[in-house]
Amino acid sequence: MTTRTALVSLDPAGTEPDSFAGRSLTLLIFDTLLSVDEAGRINPALAESWQSTRGNQRCQFRLRRGVKFHDGTPLTVEAAAASLRFANPSWNVSAEGDTLIIERDAPDPEMLSELALPRNAIAKREPDSTVSGTGPFHIVDWQRSKKLTLAANDDYWRGRPFLDGMEIEMGKSYRDQMTALELGKADLVEVAPEQTHRLSQEGRKFASSAAMELLALVFPRDTSSADEKTVREALGLSIDRTSIRNVLLQGAGQIGASLLPTWMSGYGFVFPAEADLSKARQLRNQVQSARAWTIGYDGNDPLARLMAERISLNAKDVGLSLQPTPSGTSDLRLERIPLAAADPWLALDGVFAQAGLPAAKNKGASAEELYAAEQAALATERLIPLFHLPVSYAAAPGLKNWVLHIDGSVDLADTWLESTKP
Repeated sequence: MTTRTALVSLDPAGTEPDSFAGRSLTLLIFDTLLSVDEAGRINPALAESWQSTRGNQRCQFRLRRGVKFHDGTPLTVEAAAASLRFANPSWNVSAEGDTLIIERDAPDPEMLSELALPRNAIAKREPDSTVSGTGPFHIVDWQRSKKLTLAANDDYWRGRPFLDGMEIEMGKSYRDQMTALELGKADLVEVAPEQTHRLSQEGRKFASSAAMELLALVFPRDTSSADEKTVREALGLSIDRTSIRNVLLQGAGQIGASLLPTWMSGYGFVFPAEADLSKARQLRNQVQSARAWTIGYDGNDPLARLMAERISLNAKDVGLSLQPTPSGTSDLRLERIPLAAADPWLALDGVFAQAGLPAAKNKGASAEELYAAEQAALATERLIPLFHLPVSYAAAPGLKNWVLHIDGSVDLADTWLESTKP
């Protein structure tokens, strides 16, 4: 397996930026208390049963017996509580006998779904920063940001994986990954969104998740004046999303002016995404002077550079000046934001965190309140949503039974390789 992500830590609750590859690797090594299936149902994992008060302000979990960490020590309630406290310092997590208890200051209807997130996977942390999990594979060798070697956990509580082990090479460009697949040097690789159309025409084996990544322009601070807010609105109206999708994305993904994709929220289509140059020019002309802005992008992503250049040309058509730069410091930035989960409230919270906005309130409430929370965030002009993109992988013909979930995570626990020998 190969990935563009270059992890510097394997700790699920570390400071590593969120990524789909990071989530998938976490779930190869670690387990969560609960899991969420494709229909959004909560299922047992390390916790075999649970009880909660209304609103999940207080939850009790009974852990599965006989589970061991990879270093051979048993999974205990105390160890699980310590792991969750490390990941969530604001939570009150305690162990009472054979029961793990989580108490919150206020009701949290999304608590059970949150416990299924990879960042809340149960890990045993050592003083030297090494970590041990209970997952289907254990760490054999770890070369930070470069390579991870795993071996099957013979004592895995769900049953030993079919594969004896795997190697994950990190920091590989989409182009290098596809070359490795074609040369037989990789069995599973990430695919750039704009390459899926070509793969389909060539009849290659690949899979795409639901749209789980938000591509958006993000401003690092609030507007400082009414004029700046007007200019940001004009910029949003100047962008020709349709042309960018047809040409640069080769038809991949979905055009969107909402933070959440329509499949997740049910209402994304109500936010207008069409360019309106006439209105954009009117707004621009309301402002006496608009200074030139820099638009940052990932210098290692060729698509991001082309997209930043196209957005700059769109802005120029309405009298705005944007200068693309791969520098880390810029007035606004083209960002890929992985949606945290298929749960809309958790996904919205993740977007807010990425943009530096406060967490949403009234989680688990009605669709109307979800819509209101998103609308209020968009009204700040801190984000200009552009597209919702799927996560795609291509596999070698011999790789069998791998699963790409709706949320973009890859399940390799039951994967096996078909022999090429006669």
